[in-house]
Amino acid sequence: MASKKFMEALNLLIEEKGIEKDVFLEMLKESIAKAYKKNYLNPDANVRVEINEKTGKFRLFEIRTVVDDLDDEDIELSLEEAQAINPFYKVGDVVETEADVEHIGRLAAIQTKQLFRQKIRETEKETLYNEFADKKDDIITGIVDRVEDKFAIVNIGKTGAFLAINQQIPGEKIKEGQHLKVYVSDVDRGTKGTHIVVSRTEPNFVKRLFELEVPEVYDGTVEIKAVSREPGERSKVAVYTSNESIDPIGSCVGPKGSRVKNVVDELNGEMIDIIIWSSDPVVFISNALSPSEVKYVAINETDHSALVVVPDDQLSLAIGKRGQNARLAVRLTGWKIDIKSVSEALELGLITVDDITASVENSPVDSNFEEEFAQEMLEKTLDEDIDDTEEENIEEEETVPVKKVIEYEDFEDLDDEYSKYDEEIDYDEYDKYYDAD
Repeated sequence: MASKKFMEALNLLIEEKGIEKDVFLEMLKESIAKAYKKNYLNPDANVRVEINEKTGKFRLFEIRTVVDDLDDEDIELSLEEAQAINPFYKVGDVVETEADVEHIGRLAAIQTKQLFRQKIRETEKETLYNEFADKKDDIITGIVDRVEDKFAIVNIGKTGAFLAINQQIPGEKIKEGQHLKVYVSDVDRGTKGTHIVVSRTEPNFVKRLFELEVPEVYDGTVEIKAVSREPGERSKVAVYTSNESIDPIGSCVGPKGSRVKNVVDELNGEMIDIIIWSSDPVVFISNALSPSEVKYVAINETDHSALVVVPDDQLSLAIGKRGQNARLAVRLTGWKIDIKSVSEALELGLITVDDITASVENSPVDSNFEEEFAQEMLEKTLDEDIDDTEEENIEEEETVPVKKVIEYEDFEDLDDEYSKYDEEIDYDEYDKYYDAD
């Protein structure tokens, strides 16, 4: 039987497990009732348990319904027996009769103990799941408990989180005892308990780090609209604010670069490009290809693709090492991007000099530069169209042959030999490389 000593031990257990006292007592009552029914009644019987929290004593009541014709005495009580207890009882009434707990056997006590332990484990699992389910898609700080070749275990309080090798930043050396920020990517409630999966490679990890470092991002004044990332190497972050008095990039960079530096340090030196987000895909795509300058963007809404023209000397900058800059821009914007140099686009007839001139006119640059650039492009095109062996006949020609202009919607039908950008960058290859298990 329960006693004061038992209740003291129970209170210590409540404190250790972090489960509310009322919940704990209900679990104990349920365990006692279940064990009693299993040994003395049938499973359909109704039992109520009372526990005195001060004395530790408990009382057990069998609940039965008054009937005329008794069929199952575990759940029914004859009218005669009921009226012997109280003459006012009638058919259909519910009667509680106290059971003699002094004669409960050792087997029932052992079963109560086993059931109680099982209830504690189930409640712990449920509590753990509820606690970390709310932290999914958020950052938590833990201590590295164990490091193996293919994974690490991070202690995050009441349990350990699984950090797989492909979720660790490439080149990062994780050590046991190290304090580590991780992104909760999944919380799974399985038969063996709550399984928490964390990551340091998710794009949203970068977003959450900026929320920790930048007050304007945390309070929503500055929004992070999109993030694309190749962990350990480079990330692109698109920011936006509707408040014209705030510089969203400056807010994220911080005084003397302190805010972005803290993020970079946490990401093991990963480079971060912060660009302005725009609802205009032309502007957004141009910004996404930073630090390269963009001269012209043509949008094809049908297949959600874009032709981007950059200066000849910036083609490699726009594409980036191993196609990284272009690949990140594609992921950031969600548009398929085909990058051409000015001379290549003119040669293929994808654009005209007028397209470049018009694009430059719409950009915030000096008017003298516009005229010089247009003249330079025109002279370059003319020079390429004139055969050196026929230079003496130029004065006799009245017109210069004009190349056929191919509509942008048809540019994907060109022969593969002209698709220099697509040959240099294999999106599937690099996506597969960086997303590999």
